[in-house]
Amino acid sequence: MKQILLTFLFTASCLLPAMVVGQGVTTASMSGVVSSSDGTTLPGANVIAVHQPSGTQYGVATRGDGSFTIPAMRVGGPYRVTVSFVGYETRIFDGIDLRLGQNFTLNAILTDEGQTLDAVEVVGRRNPVLNSERTGAATNISNEAINSLPTISRSIDDFTRLTPQSSGRSFGGQDARFNNLTIDGSIFNNSFGLSSTPGGQTRSTPISLDAIEQIQVNLAPYDVRQGGFTGAGINAITRQGNNDFSGSVFYNFRSERFVGKEARGTEVVTDVFDVKQYGFRLGGPIIKNKLFFFVNGESERRTDPATPFIAAAPGREGNNVTRVQKAELDQLRSFLIERYGYDPGEYEGYPLETQSDKILARLDWNINNNHKFSLRYNQLKSFTDVLASQSGAFNGRRSNLFALNFQASNYIIHNDIYSIIGELNSTFGNKFSNNFIAGYTANRDYRDSRGGIFPLVDILQDGRNYTTFGYEPFTPNNRLDTDTWQAQNNFTAYLTGHTITAGVNFESFTFGNTFTPNYYGRYVFNSLDEFYRAANGENVTYRQFEQTYSALPGGALPTATTEAYQVGAYIQDEIEPFQNFKVTAGLRIDVPFFGNTALNNPAVEQLSFRNPEGETQRFSTSKLPDAHILWSPRVGLNWDVLGDRSLQVRGGTGLFSGRPAFVWVSNQVGNNGVLTGSNRVNNPTTGGDDPTVTYYPFTGAIDNNIPANPTLPSTIGLAFVDNDFRFPQVWRSNLAIDKELPGNIVATLEGIYNHSVYNVFYYNANQTTSVGNMVGPDSRPVYAGNDAGNRINSNITDATVLTNYQGGYSYSITGQLQKTFEGGLYAMVAYNFGEAKDIQSAGSQAFSSFRDNRTVRGNNYPDLAFSENDQRHRLISSLSYRKEYLKNTASQVSLFYELRNQGRFSYTYSGDANGDQLFGNDLIYVPTSEELQNMAFLPLSTGGATYSEDAQRNYFETLIQQNEYLRSRRGMYAERNGAILPWVGQLDLSFQQEFFVNVGGKRNTLQLRADIINFGNMLNNNWGVSQFATNASPLRVASLTEGETAGQYTPTYQLNTTSGVLRTDSYRYGSGIGDVWQMQLGVRYTFN
Repeated sequence: MKQILLTFLFTASCLLPAMVVGQGVTTASMSGVVSSSDGTTLPGANVIAVHQPSGTQYGVATRGDGSFTIPAMRVGGPYRVTVSFVGYETRIFDGIDLRLGQNFTLNAILTDEGQTLDAVEVVGRRNPVLNSERTGAATNISNEAINSLPTISRSIDDFTRLTPQSSGRSFGGQDARFNNLTIDGSIFNNSFGLSSTPGGQTRSTPISLDAIEQIQVNLAPYDVRQGGFTGAGINAITRQGNNDFSGSVFYNFRSERFVGKEARGTEVVTDVFDVKQYGFRLGGPIIKNKLFFFVNGESERRTDPATPFIAAAPGREGNNVTRVQKAELDQLRSFLIERYGYDPGEYEGYPLETQSDKILARLDWNINNNHKFSLRYNQLKSFTDVLASQSGAFNGRRSNLFALNFQASNYIIHNDIYSIIGELNSTFGNKFSNNFIAGYTANRDYRDSRGGIFPLVDILQDGRNYTTFGYEPFTPNNRLDTDTWQAQNNFTAYLTGHTITAGVNFESFTFGNTFTPNYYGRYVFNSLDEFYRAANGENVTYRQFEQTYSALPGGALPTATTEAYQVGAYIQDEIEPFQNFKVTAGLRIDVPFFGNTALNNPAVEQLSFRNPEGETQRFSTSKLPDAHILWSPRVGLNWDVLGDRSLQVRGGTGLFSGRPAFVWVSNQVGNNGVLTGSNRVNNPTTGGDDPTVTYYPFTGAIDNNIPANPTLPSTIGLAFVDNDFRFPQVWRSNLAIDKELPGNIVATLEGIYNHSVYNVFYYNANQTTSVGNMVGPDSRPVYAGNDAGNRINSNITDATVLTNYQGGYSYSITGQLQKTFEGGLYAMVAYNFGEAKDIQSAGSQAFSSFRDNRTVRGNNYPDLAFSENDQRHRLISSLSYRKEYLKNTASQVSLFYELRNQGRFSYTYSGDANGDQLFGNDLIYVPTSEELQNMAFLPLSTGGATYSEDAQRNYFETLIQQNEYLRSRRGMYAERNGAILPWVGQLDLSFQQEFFVNVGGKRNTLQLRADIINFGNMLNNNWGVSQFATNASPLRVASLTEGETAGQYTPTYQLNTTSGVLRTDSYRYGSGIGDVWQMQLGVRYTFN
C-alpha cells in the first residue's frame, strides 16, 4: 500500500503543487466571445461583471481568439456586465442572474464608435437547463423555490424531491448513503452510515433553510471535479451579505389540532403534540463593496406524549387502561427511591421532548478583483427522547396494554455537528484561475438518560413484560465521534481551444465508536414479588441475567476506532471540436485506505472459513482492506444544435466512485472477540451455599456481578472485510435532449443507465453447506442449522464478511416540461420510469445485513433482484404563482404533487423454511393450481376455528388469484422485492399572504403563511391515503421430514394468520398521521 500511496502522491504533485478537493459546486461562471459587427473577434477587450447587490467586481480581458471566461462568480444577481474595447462603443448587459453551477454564455458584438446603440440591453434570466456546462441529469433549486414550496420539516429533502429520479433520499436507484451532500463545498454526510443524513436520528436538519441560497442535485456530472458519490451529488450554498442590510425573523407552529381526522372514512387518532420553530437571519456590509457578513439562527421545540396508556386504578376506564396496577407502580417507585436513592421517573403522562438549535455565521471578503475569500461556521445541537429498545425483551419493553415502562428506562439521543469551511477563489490574468477549499467537521452522536445509573430491570407477569426501570440497555457509553478533515484545490488554465482543469483532494475520517450493551447489567424477574424478595436478600431463582464488560486492561472503555483516508487527483480538458459542440474529457483517480486501528485476535488467525464458492479462507481481525486505485474516466458532451440554445443534446459516460457507509468497515474493528466479555445466564440464582455455583445477586450496583478477572468470551461473533474490498463504483451513462418549445416551454427527454462495477455483499464464512433439498416443486436447499455442532468453527456464532459483487444495474427514463411565465407563474411536470436491481441492500450492521436478505438458495447465495431503492413509476408537478396588488399586498400559492408507487416488498415464508436458523428471509414458492393440491398442510386452529388441509389450500388459492404479482409467479419463486405496492398521490400546498411598506428605501414585509401537507386529503378524505401489504408472509413450513433417501426433505405447510385471522386480501389502507393532512402556520417579518 505504501508504494501505491507514494506513486499516487508523486503523480498528484506533478499535476498540481497545491492540495485540493473538488467534490462540490459552490459558484457559477460566465463565458463568451467578444467580436465586432463584421464578425472579427476582439482580443484584449475588457469584460467587467459587477454583482450589483454587493458591488463585487470581476474583470477579465478577452484572449487571443476573443473568448473570455470569468470563473468562481457569486451565485444570484442581478449582474451588470460592461464590455469595452478601444475604438468601439461600450456595451452594457443588465439583469443577469446566475444559478449554482451554471456557466452563463454571453456573446457581445461591439460596433464602431459613433454608431447608435441601445444604452442597456436586458438579458434577464435564462433557463438553467439550456446551459453549455450541463451534460448529465441535474436539478437546480432556486432561492425562490426554497422560499415558496410547501414544507413543514424545513428540510432540504422537501426540495430535492423536485428531482424526477429521486425516491425519498435515494437517487437513480442507489442507496441514500451513497449520496454526497456538501454545504459550501464542505462534506456534510452522515459518513458512518447509521442515518442517511446528519441530524437524522433526532429528527433534525443540519442547517436552516433560511441560510440556504440555492441547491443543486447532480446525478451525472461528467466534470471529474465532482466525486464522492454513486447516488447523487447534492450541493447547497449559503447566503452572503450585501451592501444593504437585510434580515428576517419567523415563527412557525403546529399541533394535533392541525391534523386530519379521517382516512377513507376511518377515524385517525392523533396523540397530542406541539411543534414550534423560530429563527432569524441578518446580513450586510462590514466594509462596503469589500467585506460582508451573514448570520442565521434557528430553533425547534417539540413535545410528544410518550404513551397514551395509563395504569389501572379505581375509577379509570377506557381502552387505554392497562393491566398494570397504579398502586403497584407507585409502591415500586417509592421502594427504589428509599432503598437505592434511585428515581425511575414517571410511568404515564410524561412527554417526549425534541430540541434542535442551529447557528451559522459567514464572512465574505473581496480582497481585490482577482481574489475572493469566504469563511463559514455552523453548528447543530439537537436531541430527542426515544422509547426504550424492544430488543431482548419478553413481548416488548415499551408501554402497551400489558406493560408500562418508567420514564428513566427510555433514552436521549444527541446529534451535534460543528463545521468550519474556508474558500479562496483567485484569477491570474485572463488564462488561469484557482479554487482552494479546506474544512473540518465534527459529528458528535451519543446517548444519555433522564435517570441515574442503575441496572436495567424487566419485571414479568404471566410470562410477558409488566414493567421496566433502570438504565436503557443499549445506552451506556453509546457514543460515536466522527472527525472529517478535507482540503481541495482546482487549478484551471484557459488556453486557445482548451480549458484544462487539474486538481487533487484529500479526505480524512476518524470514527470512535463505543457500544457496550447491558453494560450496567440487565435483570429479568418473573414477578414483582420475586424482585422484592431478591432485593431484600432472599435466595431466589429468577428468569435471566445479562451483562457486558470490558476485557481490556484496566477495564478501559472498548472503543472501536476506525481511520479512513482518501486521496484523489484529476485532470480534464474541455474542448469545442466544432462550433457549439463542447466535449469534456477527464480522468479522476481516487485511492482510499485505512489506518492500522483494528486489534488482533490471535486465536482467529488459526481458524479456517469458507466462502460461498467453497474455497477455504483465513482472516485476521487486525487486517483492514488494502489500498486500491479507483479509476474514473469520464467524457461528457453538450451540443447546441441550432446555435441559439433552443435545441440541446447532452450526455456522457464514465465511472463514478463513492464512499461506503463506514460502519460496514467499523464492524470488523468492533466485532473481533477481544474488546468485551459478557455473561448471559438463564434462570440464575441470587445466592446459596454451593461453592461450585456462580450466583448473581441483585444489589442495585452495576458491577457486583462482573468477574474479578474478566476473560474473553468462549463463543463470539466476528465481522470481516475482504482484503480486496473496493469502494462503491458505478459506470453511468446519460443521454438527454432539451428543446425550447413555443411559449418558452422547455421540454426534456432523458435516460440514465448505471452498471454496478463494485457494490456491497455480505456472506457468512462460518456457515456449512446444505445437507439436502426439499422434495417437490419447491426444491430449495435445506440446512442443518447454526448450532455449535453445525458450524465450520463451533465457537464462532457467525463470521460475516463484507465483499464486492459486480453486475447490478439501474436505469431511468424521464420526460419533463417546465416554464416560467411572465407575471409570477412557474409550472413544471415530470414523469420518471425506473428500475434498480442488486443482490443485497445492506443495512448498518454486518450480521443483520446478511440475515435480513431475502433469498431462495440461502443467504450466502442471493440472486440478482429488485433493489429496496427501486422506484418504478413517479409523476411530479409543481406550480407557483405570485401576484402583487393594492400597492402594498401580495399573495402567493405554491403546489407540489407526487403520484408514485409506494415501494416494493417480498413474499416470504413465516419463520425458518430451510433450516438455516434465519427467520423470515426465505422467499416463497408460488405453486400452480395442480401443485397446490399436492402440498401437505398441517391443520390450523385459530380464532376458535380449525382449518383443514383443503380449507387452507382454498384460502391460499384465493389469495394467489386476487393478487396480480402472485398470479404472475405461479410455478416460480417469488422475487426479492418483486411485489409493488399500489400507487399513492399526495398534493401539498403553501399559501403566503404579504403586506409590505417601504420605509427609508427598504421594503418591510409582514408575511402570514400556511403549509398543508397532503392538502388533497383535506379536500377529500379518500385522497392521499397509503396502502400496505396485509400479509407478506402468508405461509410457513411447519415441518421438514427426511425421507428414506438421505438429503430429501418433504415439507408440510401451514397458513400464517394476521392477528389470528386468515386474510385473502393483499393490501389495506393506512390510518396513521401520514395518511391525513397536516398544517403548519407561520408568521415572518422581512426587511431588505
